[in-house]
Amino acid sequence: MKSSTVGSLVVGTCVALAAWPALSHHSFSAEFDGKKVVTLTGTVTKVEWQNPHAYLYMDVPDAQTKQSTSWTVELGSPNGLRRLGWTRTSVSVGDVVTIEGFLGRFKPNLANARTATLAKTGEKLGAAS
Repeated sequence: MKSSTVGSLVVGTCVALAAWPALSHHSFSAEFDGKKVVTLTGTVTKVEWQNPHAYLYMDVPDAQTKQSTSWTVELGSPNGLRRLGWTRTSVSVGDVVTIEGFLGRFKPNLANARTATLAKTGEKLGAAS
């Protein structure tokens, strides 16, 4: 009797741990507002190619005050970006990029990219988001 209880507990724990990564992923509408469109032009300060999303970090100067604000921009997965023509060298620290996307709901200076226009080439790429 005790061994079946322990076995059930072990199996249940394994199933819960296997499902954990799926629970940590979010839906678009839970984190971003599809009605709040934003266009950001700034200098890339950091690039993270990781699953489930790649991220660009950029300093965006205010048009009036010229003071920069740091933004985090969520892109799609690295695989999705590659299918749209991105490479790991498409965007580098110091590059100027224009992002068109959607504002975050709860975190200031967070956006989800729809497109990225690279100033160095003029190329406009989908963001796989």
